[in-house]
Amino acid sequence: MEDKRNIQIIEWEHLDKKKFYVFGVAMTMMIRVSVYPFTLIRTRLQVQKGKSLYHGTFDAFIKILRADGVTGLYRGFLVNTFTLISGQCYVTTYELTRKFVADYSQSNTVKSLVAGGSASLVAQSITVPIDVVSQHLMMQRKGEKMGRFQVRGNPEGQGVVAFGQTKDIIRQILRADGLRGFYRGYVASLLTYIPNSAVWWPFYHFYAGIVFPWIPEQLSYLSPKECPHIVFQAISGPLAAATASILTNPMDVIRTRVQVEGKNSIILTFRQLMAEEGPWGLMKGLSARIISATPSTIVIVVGYESLKKLSLRPELVDSRHW
Repeated sequence: MEDKRNIQIIEWEHLDKKKFYVFGVAMTMMIRVSVYPFTLIRTRLQVQKGKSLYHGTFDAFIKILRADGVTGLYRGFLVNTFTLISGQCYVTTYELTRKFVADYSQSNTVKSLVAGGSASLVAQSITVPIDVVSQHLMMQRKGEKMGRFQVRGNPEGQGVVAFGQTKDIIRQILRADGLRGFYRGYVASLLTYIPNSAVWWPFYHFYAGIVFPWIPEQLSYLSPKECPHIVFQAISGPLAAATASILTNPMDVIRTRVQVEGKNSIILTFRQLMAEEGPWGLMKGLSARIISATPSTIVIVVGYESLKKLSLRPELVDSRHW
């Protein structure tokens, strides 16, 4: 008899690949739209010196909304949507690597750690150039230069971003740094996202598969049919994201500064940050990161697990309680 508490993991070989990719693109776009404003806020908080402009996540949200309206929260969004490609590469690499590692180890932790790190390596190689352009667009603010580059204003000098702002930023990056400029911060990105991804997946399966089976006995009647596995997974995702965010935020701050401020050295950036703001500077943007990670991770987990269920091969749909 199937263990009521055992959460079945849908693996690569269980999936109808056509359904998986079609549904996956739609799900990823929905996630991008929901979390992008907090990504923008986090970027600005991490780059600003001290509290020169924003005093926290909520303060930044209100000020951006007042200054630029809702569109101000989505600066650089169209460019950022090109990361949909890297998103599909990420999930494909993750699932294929899990399948490959399974031939050598049955440990779910090992499979998740190796697959998560490998998927992030592939995805970041595609994402970094897009991120560099997108982050410079995020740093555009009416009437004020916040990053290295600034797009054209309108003829009246009001600082309103003109059409063609993406081309303008790309030209400025090319003039200043050449093609290498689009991979500025690549190593810092790898040092941020490979550990983040490698940590997130094992903690996700840990919280879903180990912690929640320890729920007090009086609540055990809720699982599985009265309380579907997706509920446990939706709670586990944000917990894993918060854990990974806390562990990797220092490197994320350094990565953002390297990419936006045009610095060449991770070590020098770290030293400058410590000299200017002390250890707490390494935690800048953490609240915005966790706030954005919580809803986004719930959407990602519910969406991704639902996506995999929708993409199950027909003969497997009723074979077990997924």
